[in-house]
Formats: sequence, C-alpha cells, structure tokens
Amino acid sequence: MRHLLLAATALLAVASSVAAQERTQNRAPAAAARVMDEGMNHSQVMITAQHLTDVIGPRLTNSPQMRRAEAWTSAKFSEWGLKNVHKEGFRFGRGWSIERSSVRMVTPRPIQLTAIPIAWTPATAGAVTAPVIVAPIARERDFDKWRGQLRGKIVMTSLPGSVRELKDAPFERYSQSDIGELDQYRQPRYDPETADRRLKRLDFAQKLDAFLKAEGAVAYATISYRDGKLVHGEGYLFGKAETPAIPGIQIAAEDYRRLARLAKMGPAPTLEINSDVRFDDSDENAYNIIAEIPGTDPKAGYVMAGAHLDSWVAGDGAADNGAGSAMIMEAARILAATGVRPKRTIRFALWSGEEQGILGSMAYVQQHLATRGSPNDPATTGMKSYYSFGNRWPVTPLPGYYDLAAYFNIDNGSGKLRGLYAENSPALVATFREWLSPYQSLGAGAVVMSPTGGTDHVFMQQVGVPGFQFIQDPLDYESAVHHSGVDTFDHLKGDDMRQGATVLAGVLLSAANADRPLPHPPVPTRPAVTDPFAYNADDD
Repeated sequence: MRHLLLAATALLAVASSVAAQERTQNRAPAAAARVMDEGMNHSQVMITAQHLTDVIGPRLTNSPQMRRAEAWTSAKFSEWGLKNVHKEGFRFGRGWSIERSSVRMVTPRPIQLTAIPIAWTPATAGAVTAPVIVAPIARERDFDKWRGQLRGKIVMTSLPGSVRELKDAPFERYSQSDIGELDQYRQPRYDPETADRRLKRLDFAQKLDAFLKAEGAVAYATISYRDGKLVHGEGYLFGKAETPAIPGIQIAAEDYRRLARLAKMGPAPTLEINSDVRFDDSDENAYNIIAEIPGTDPKAGYVMAGAHLDSWVAGDGAADNGAGSAMIMEAARILAATGVRPKRTIRFALWSGEEQGILGSMAYVQQHLATRGSPNDPATTGMKSYYSFGNRWPVTPLPGYYDLAAYFNIDNGSGKLRGLYAENSPALVATFREWLSPYQSLGAGAVVMSPTGGTDHVFMQQVGVPGFQFIQDPLDYESAVHHSGVDTFDHLKGDDMRQGATVLAGVLLSAANADRPLPHPPVPTRPAVTDPFAYNADDD
C-alpha cells in the first residue's frame, strides 16, 4: 500500500508539474500579445524621449540637468505604478555645465568659430584675447620642444591633419549578412600590460595642464575628431582635486585647420574666447535610479534591464543615451500597464557616470554582486577604476550574486533592436531564440555569438554574471551623432524605439517567467596571458 501511495503521489506531482508548465506555455502567447498591443498602439516612448532631450537637455554626470533628470525619471516610474523606486549613490566628483560660450577669430578677419568648452575645464575671466600657437603636444617628451614659447598664447595642442575620406555609409541598417558576420565566437584575450599602459596615459592630461600653467598659456585648444563642423567636448578631470587650471576648448576640424594654416603662413591669428562654465559641488555623489515590478516568488531572484541616463553636453544626449533610457522606461510602463505578475522581480536601472568609465553600473556590481581585488589594493576612482577593474583579482561573489538571473542593456542609439549578443555563450542561443520568437516579425529574431563591450553590461560579464546587450541598427550613430553637437531628438527614430521598447518588455517578461534562470558561467579566475611573448613599445 505504501508503494502504491508513493507512486500515486509521484504521478500527481508529475501531472501538476505538466499542468503548471502547460498553463505557463498557454499564458505566454497571451502575455506577448498584450505587450505588443500596449507597446505598439499606446506607446509613450517618444514623449519620454522628447522631455529628456528638448526639456531637460544634456545630462552630464552630477550637473544640474542630471539632477533634474534623476528627479523626473523617478517621478515617472512612480506615476506608472512601479515599486521600490529609489536612487543609489556612489562617489563621483564635481558637477559642471555650460552657461554660454563663444570663440571668435579676431584677426586677420572676424569669424565666429564652431567650438565648445572641454568638460570640467575652468571658465575664462570674461572674454580673453590672445594669439594662437600650433604646438602639438601628445607625450611628455613633447614638453621640452615648446618650453619658453607659450606665454600669453592660446595653445593649439593637436596636429591639424587633413579631411578624412568617408568610406562607410553615413546612415546604415544591418542586412542579414551584416548580422551573420557578428555570429562568431571571439577568443578572449588577456593582456594586463595594456591596462597598465592606459593607466599611465591617464595622468597625461593633468601633466599637460600643469605644464601649460607653468609656461603662462592663456588657454588651450584641441581639434574635433570628426569633420563636418561637429564638436564633442569630452573631458575627464571631474574629481575635486583634478580640476584643470587652464581653460580648454575643442574647435571644429575645419575651423581648426584654417587657424593652423594662417599660423603657418604668419602672422598667427588672434582668438577671443569667452567660456562661461559653472561647477556644482553641492553633492559629490552620482546616483543610479532603480525601480521594480515585484515578482510573485521572492526566492526566484530578479531580471534586470538598464541604460545610462548621463550624456555629454555638445548636443542633448538623445541617441546617447536618451534613446536607451526612454526604451527602458517605456518597457517598464508597458509591463506595468499590462498588469503582469512575473515570477521573478523585474528591475529597471538608469545608470549615471557611464561616460566617465561605466562608473554607475560598476558601483552596482560592487554593491550587489561581486567585488574584485584584495581589500589591500590601493583605492581607485574615475577612469582609473575603469581601466583597472578587469585586472583585479580575485573575484569575490557577494550574497546577492546568484539573485540576478539576467541583465539586458540598451546603449547604441535609437536603431531597431535586431536581437541579442550571446557573449561567447553557446548554451544561451536556443533560450534567447525562444524568448525572441514572438517578436521575430518585428525584425528582432537574431542571436549572435559575438561579445560586445563599452557599456553597462561589461562589468557584470567580468564578474561572471549573465549580462547582455541588444544588437541595434547603427543608423547615423557612429558616423555623426555619437557624443556630438547633433545628438538631438531629430536623429531619433520613433518606429524603431517603439519596436525596441516592445521587444525589451517581451524578453524581460520571458526571462522573469522562465522555469530556470540563465546559467551562470564559472566565477572568473585570473587567466593566462594570451601572448606571453609580446613586446610593447613604451609610448609615455
């Protein structure tokens, strides 16, 4: 009798499991239909993007505009019914914003130049007028060449170069062939000396500033790295103790080359620079914005999606990364509006400090997931943290390490989502294809083996947590928009962003309701150097 009871109990358990699985499978198409209806017929993604870009504008980390964005996005999450809306702080540095700026050539004829102050450089004391000197300085060894020649000058520190020939299409959508080329395993490489060389070069900006100050320079100017009168203005000396002494400006390539030609032929042209920029030291912390749709099973962990809310200041931070932030917010709104009750909690993050070294998501990793390195390692901040992170050992998981079942990131402009990068993980391909299958008709069915980097999933990957980035159509992101003065709402594609938010919402829901979380790879350990025989040149 006992055996019969055990057998009956086992059969009942199997039947219940099969029934539960069938209910889940039957619910999945209905849930996908609700997601698609809400995302494609009731979208608010472009309204969200317009407010972030036209109304709030560029969101440099810790700037007054970023503070407004933090408050506004938190309020929207709460308005849409998300729970546990809060911000998580990490030490960053100074805020900085441009009040107004002007750069004019005064002699040999008056011309208004296209230029922008370099981030975190100081203001001029009103308008300053001085002749230029073309003094290319790229390494410390260049200092001696220009010693004694820079007093009272505006120092043009870049080589002027020549107009670049465009070989790639300025606007591009991926073909199936393009996506196919991404579907290849990329052998990992470990070269700790590369990180060491990058860390060494980080100090150069401060050494250059100290040299220019000692030599009595009035200001310095660099050339924009794109043609077409585009400017960018990136700078990285945002720590309180790092603030440069010399005002810096980036000049459009065409204007910079004109100045260089005039200086070569003589006499040197004279510029008038008026850089009215403001520092904000009211709060040294930067903040990630977090919101959730609670899961029904508190033991099942959570899935997560994120994008960085911060941007540079030449444009309005639209494609980079107002687009990704708006799609993350819209996916949250879609899921909240459909009333889903996922098994796992779905967490949304808007990161800060991405443009200065992926610092916001790094802070999240170190607070919630894992630490890298020994407690006795010297403390690092800013870009030094970014370059050294992957070279710190051991990786030590925190108690919440296995709670994160999967993370999905959006940060390549406003292009249509075409699928997912599997990050060299063949075991995930079938699962990703299943999760994307309801959205294949929207163009989002591809899963490629290649890894991708440079954004907020990378430190999760580096500690062994399953973090992923979506494949996106490039559009004009790399050719013109990325970090430039034309990164405005006009370059966003509404149809693509509606599709992207819908696909993201659907993938998150599938991941949240999956029977099992994605497999974690092994906790990373220090790998062997890929090429132990390589020699590297010392480039200062």
